[in-house]
Amino acid sequence: MKYVMVIYQGTAQERQAALGEDERKQVYADYQGINETPGVTPGPPLGLPENATTVRVEGGRTLTTDGPFVGMKEAIGGFFILEADDLDAAIEVAARVPAARHGGAVEIRPSEVYW
Repeated sequence: MKYVMVIYQGTAQERQAALGEDERKQVYADYQGINETPGVTPGPPLGLPENATTVRVEGGRTLTTDGPFVGMKEAIGGFFILEADDLDAAIEVAARVPAARHGGAVEIRPSEVYW
């Protein structure tokens, strides 16, 4: 089954910035390790949330807002696709994501087609 793994930053950026150089290198190595895990298709790098543009349509009018739709704590830091046997296997990979242990979270969604 394919799972979409959505990484929420939470306080991970701040916490990781406070790490020592060796610990920061380990965070990068951990992300690289996940990208090299069999069954993982890395998502493209995302820009910073403060550089986002949010689009809504209300009453037939297109409205844009600078910045993310949600607060910075809930901002998406990235995503990847995982081909795994089951949810337990997906949870094991999600637990390896550095953001999950530094104040963020990983949301796992089964990839389903609705149309």
